[in-house]
Amino acid sequence: MASASLLPAEVLLSRRVQDMVLNGEEPPHLYICRAGTDQTEEEFSTSLSPIPIVDLKILSSSERSSEQEAELQKLHAVLSSWGCFQAIGHGISRPFLDEIRLVGKEFFEQPMEIKKRYSKGVEEFEGYGADPVPEEGQPLDWSDRLFLNVYPQHTKKLKFWPQSPISFRHVLEEYTVQIKALTEAVSKAMAKSLNLEENCFLDQFGEGGPLQARFNYYSPCPRPELVLGLKAHADGSGYTILLQDEVEGLQVLKDEKWFTVPTIPDALFILMGDQMEIMSNGIFKSPVHRVVPNSKRRRISVAVFYTPEADKDIGPELGLLTNERPKSFKRVKNYADTHWEYYQRGETAIHEAKLV
Repeated sequence: MASASLLPAEVLLSRRVQDMVLNGEEPPHLYICRAGTDQTEEEFSTSLSPIPIVDLKILSSSERSSEQEAELQKLHAVLSSWGCFQAIGHGISRPFLDEIRLVGKEFFEQPMEIKKRYSKGVEEFEGYGADPVPEEGQPLDWSDRLFLNVYPQHTKKLKFWPQSPISFRHVLEEYTVQIKALTEAVSKAMAKSLNLEENCFLDQFGEGGPLQARFNYYSPCPRPELVLGLKAHADGSGYTILLQDEVEGLQVLKDEKWFTVPTIPDALFILMGDQMEIMSNGIFKSPVHRVVPNSKRRRISVAVFYTPEADKDIGPELGLLTNERPKSFKRVKNYADTHWEYYQRGETAIHEAKLV
């Protein structure tokens, strides 16, 4: 039998990282993507450079005030520089956020024979497992995940929705309702921060703008300096709403330096994707980010991706175009597909939408 370190990607992806860890295995060679002794990457602690916190309750108020104007200016500034922010005042209670974390934890901690009922093939996307096989030469991620379409209703494939833990479906359905409401509030706030009509981004997404949930399980790694839980990339969504647990690991690239995202129990981390950079004509940035593993502790997160409707033509908002800032991006359709092709090669795709 071939050594685990020499198995092809398809075989390794049919196994679970969680099982490798339980079996005490070292990372196979296809997971190794860092030198381990490379000191050229400087890791900055969150105490040195915290990612700004934005209060969505203030932004969502129907009454304009000096406090709201200041918060809109902060939102504009942070999305123009970081491309992400920590959202508080989002209307989802801390106890319910804890429920989402709990059902994710309970799912991944079940015996493998139960989780395998919701398995995907190595070339498929939705379901339990790992991302499809990347192009040759690209490393594998030190993580397992459960990926589900959650909105619109007709896109759900319930065969992949766990029946255990028993509360999983109900909790995720309720979370979807609350996240859908949150996308409306965030999209309106972003438009107002740019002095645009508040529904303009919602119109580009469309009423049927898909929501997809990704439960991530990052197992501890005996050699964390060699692997990544999730390789460096920018999202192809409009934007992504991330719920973290108490273990840090997400890092954002800014000014060619990696910054660790703090964990705040009642906050949601909102991160711009390429399609929001396009719609904002490059004002809002789609940041490159990654996940580093922990040597002792597992980490769980839940990401919800918000994307424009399939076949919908999107592009820079006309109200943002001036002689001083002309159109930077062409109109695109089904950009997420283009993004995925580049992601599988370990590359970003935003240049495909840029006007030369």
